[in-house]
Amino acid sequence: MSGPSSSRAVRRGFCIYIDTLFQGPTVAVRDGEDWPVVFATEREAQLEMVDFLQTRFQEFRDGDRDLDDAITVEEYVVPVVILDTGTVVDECGREFNREI
Repeated sequence: MSGPSSSRAVRRGFCIYIDTLFQGPTVAVRDGEDWPVVFATEREAQLEMVDFLQTRFQEFRDGDRDLDDAITVEEYVVPVVILDTGTVVDECGREFNREI
């Protein structure tokens, strides 16, 4: 994984992705400032996905979501590097920044 020549990798991590119809694979979890959330370990990212599932299961129990929707997992974990600019680059070279 490599980014633009003027930037360099600062650290490695993991992001949660989802496949979208028009954008293809994209970061599914962003922070309050719209930067991709990067987890230190794959397990931490997986545990975040489990939290999503628990929320969906509770919404099903509360009658706010269908069972099929509650049990469908579309998110997945992808290894990434974070450049000194804050840009996240995945193993396919896709770059994700802050969404404006």
